[in-house]
Amino acid sequence: MLVYQDLLSGDELLSDSFPYKELENGMIWEVEGKWVVQGAVDVDIGANPSAEGDGEDEGVDDQAVKVVDIVDTFRLQEQPAMDKKQFIAYIKKFIKLLTPKLEEEKQEALKKNIEGATKFLLPKLKDFQFFVGESMNDESCIVFAYYREGATDPTFLYLAPALKEVKC
Repeated sequence: MLVYQDLLSGDELLSDSFPYKELENGMIWEVEGKWVVQGAVDVDIGANPSAEGDGEDEGVDDQAVKVVDIVDTFRLQEQPAMDKKQFIAYIKKFIKLLTPKLEEEKQEALKKNIEGATKFLLPKLKDFQFFVGESMNDESCIVFAYYREGATDPTFLYLAPALKEVKC
């Protein structure tokens, strides 16, 4: 199994069990998330509920919770929304912090392609939810989530140069 860690914080943000599609010359990874129900165990003992009682509260599990698989699996923490000015400031800081951690070849790719990735993300800012890894490090990679038109499950966008592949 491969896990993808944030180069800036060390937080695990994704694994190969969630397939991704590359966008913007590989600068952005797009991953489909899913809403899942956790803690719900439906045990059918074969009894007739109408014969057992009035059926009120039967089968209701207070432990059942709906979560987004990626957010839950990697313990992503939601952050406040950003406006255009805050986002541009974040990207500048992100590039400054990330560049020294990359090999020279990846540094060149980042410099060449980050502007296109930024222009891809900017128009979607108002639709995004913003997440960081479990450590909630201020200097970490942000994961963007949004709902495509008509979609019931979120789509996640990762800044790929900030992800380091780790074999587990």
